[in-house]
Amino acid sequence: MIARVFAAICCGLLFGAGLVVSDMINPARVLAFLDIAGDWDPSLGFVMGGALIPSALAYIVRNRRRAPLLDETFHVPTKRALDLRLVAGAALFGVGWGLVGLCPGPAIAALSTGRWQAGLFVLAMVAGMILYRFTFEATASLSRGSAR
Repeated sequence: MIARVFAAICCGLLFGAGLVVSDMINPARVLAFLDIAGDWDPSLGFVMGGALIPSALAYIVRNRRRAPLLDETFHVPTKRALDLRLVAGAALFGVGWGLVGLCPGPAIAALSTGRWQAGLFVLAMVAGMILYRFTFEATASLSRGSAR
């Protein structure tokens, strides 16, 4: 258990450091990447492309192993169907990313800068998660219970 927590902390710190080094915690850089008709900055595309390399390697390793080092099984999403919740969530994520220039991972890493905007974004994000949990998940569990 301690090894899993330590590994998770190390992975999170490495991911956050990568976001800081690549300047992906800077909303202006992200917004410049999204501004293809204006002063476009392709650097985020290179960062995302570079992220495909370790991801692809991880899938190769996963296919050659029965289980990961620190767990009994791999936890890979198996659901392939598109549904309204997935599409709506992706759209909401995209709109938020386009308006603000932050998404959850970089927002948490941006807390290291001490900028109040990052703190406000993270507070709003957590409030949205709590609101979702107490509204949509509660409604879904009630409807599943009545369907039995």
